[in-house]
Amino acid sequence: MKPNSSRNKAADAAAQRILVVDDEDDLLELLRYNLSREGYQVTCVATGEDALRSVRRQPPDLIVLDVMLPGIDGLEVCRRLKSESKTREIPIVMLTAKSEESDIVAGLEHGSDDYIAKPFSPRVLVARVKALLRRRETELDTTIRVHELSIHPGRHEAILAGTPLELTYTEFALLQFLAKRPGWAYTRTQIVDAVRGEDYPVTERSVDVQVAGLRKKLGAHGSYIETVRGVGYRFRP
Repeated sequence: MKPNSSRNKAADAAAQRILVVDDEDDLLELLRYNLSREGYQVTCVATGEDALRSVRRQPPDLIVLDVMLPGIDGLEVCRRLKSESKTREIPIVMLTAKSEESDIVAGLEHGSDDYIAKPFSPRVLVARVKALLRRRETELDTTIRVHELSIHPGRHEAILAGTPLELTYTEFALLQFLAKRPGWAYTRTQIVDAVRGEDYPVTERSVDVQVAGLRKKLGAHGSYIETVRGVGYRFRP
């Protein structure tokens, strides 16, 4: 049973790539060993600069990122990746030698999805990695259905009344953000924070332009996106 179980485990994780960023050689090897044993493809780098280059060259499925790095530190690496449309959805687990609440909060505010304080058990880290990857797969596989609209995040596909919509990256992200919670009103600032387009520089002022364009593409269903006076926008419940 064990050999079969090991093969199945490796097969499940075979397509998943993990980038580990730490300037301690011993820790890098420890994490490489434990994650590789679970079937993940592991790449290790020692600096923030190398991490950014690696991610932009071949985005991984998850990043294990140390806070204290030479040059660009982990918090700045996290901030940059979470501010870019092509990399913001990659889960990041921050490693820190500090366990003070302020350091934890700083990591989360920069966009990290989880944190682990050193020293830690490799088994705990592997468990956290598995949990984040499962959550990401669930989010990508979950289709949003509201009114006559279906949105599939993983396929980057929006279908309205049986017809695929031709949307830009920013329009798709805006539609997905609003449709996730019909009836919830969002300010322009909240929309900008959630939707940073690579095809169009999203600002509070340009949100109105994006909404107008999206309503036009929705045609007769443009009223799905409602203006909330004094607040911003919401998707009609």
